[in-house]
Amino acid sequence: MKKIAAAMLAAMLAVSALAVGLTGCSDGTRVDLCEVTHSVFYAPLYVALNNGYFEEAGLDVRLTNAGGTDKVTAALVSGSADIGLMGPEGVIYASEMNDAPVVFGQLTKRDGSFLVSKKDEADTFEWSDLEGKHVLAGRVGGVPAMTMQYIMNGYGLYDGVNCTINTEVAFNMMGSVFEADDSVDYTTLFEPTASEFEATGRGYIVASVGEESGEVPYTAFAALGSYLEKERETAKAFLGAVRRGYEFMCESTPAEVAKSLAPSFDGTSEESLAIAVESYLAIDAWCSTPVMTEESLVRLQEIMENAGELEERVSFDDIVDNSIAEEIIKQ
Repeated sequence: MKKIAAAMLAAMLAVSALAVGLTGCSDGTRVDLCEVTHSVFYAPLYVALNNGYFEEAGLDVRLTNAGGTDKVTAALVSGSADIGLMGPEGVIYASEMNDAPVVFGQLTKRDGSFLVSKKDEADTFEWSDLEGKHVLAGRVGGVPAMTMQYIMNGYGLYDGVNCTINTEVAFNMMGSVFEADDSVDYTTLFEPTASEFEATGRGYIVASVGEESGEVPYTAFAALGSYLEKERETAKAFLGAVRRGYEFMCESTPAEVAKSLAPSFDGTSEESLAIAVESYLAIDAWCSTPVMTEESLVRLQEIMENAGELEERVSFDDIVDNSIAEEIIKQ
């Protein structure tokens, strides 16, 4: 835990250089939003942006991509971001800081990655098939890697014993390393990358990591406690707009959702976006309520303990404030 905290403090020195893809309007209350990565997995957020729900709520949302939960946490702590879309593990790691980040709304409820193989084995694949194989799992300390390790350990597969669980490759490099390195047998990829790999014959989707691992609070919105105290109505308007994005997705076809997502994904076809939306709908990836449950946080901390990244569990009430989400649900 101290190791991760040190890494976050180091990231604060460079966080301003990591902000890319700035978007927003010129009117309304400004909200600097920092996302962990850019993925269709966070579709309700982009629908809210592109359908004008934030503007209608009186908000000027400026979106940047930090490239990792540790860097989103650093952006919050340094004051360069108001709200972070991140894995709750970052809030856990930072829980001992003064004015620490607090989760105020949940977006996704399971791992959004898919296991991709170099062999076409979707009809026959079993998780036990990973014995003796080299698997790219994600960044050390991140939930994707920890979740993959949790699953594999559950099947008696341990890194360096009867398989290789590689946590040394950066998230945005996993696809290219998977392609280039003949020693790698499997990788985990988010959509639409996973489906695009399959469509071009570069890999084959064999399983959903999220389906196998079960529900966990995978991605959530967090802000400093002081921000939530001073800007409670802003945070409420923000979360309400995201909620509208989710409702639009529930009421629309994947093709219609893809049209709303398209402005946020230059270079990705609407067909690919629709396929990605269908994939995530199939595994029930998005939360029907932004309220986080204590049971799901316990599951997350079990996964972190299994990975050796959590020395002591934190209290649910210390890192989660559901009051804003509960108000939105009542309305």
